Amino acid sequence: MFGKYADFIVSSYAATAIVVLLLIGWVVLDYRKQKARLRDLEARGAVRRSGRSAIDH
Repeated sequence: MFGKYADFIVSSYAATAIVVLLLIGWVVLDYRKQKARLRDLEARGAVRRSGRSAIDH
């Protein structure tokens, strides 16, 4: 189908997919970490200027 460049094309798409999945995972983990930090700060009495709670989202 891709001719003599099939190995290069398939490996490029695979590498790109892996990088995108790793970035998505990293963002999800960081999001959870930041939410936990906000909950901890709010539990210690810190308030947000917007007046919204971190748990509201």
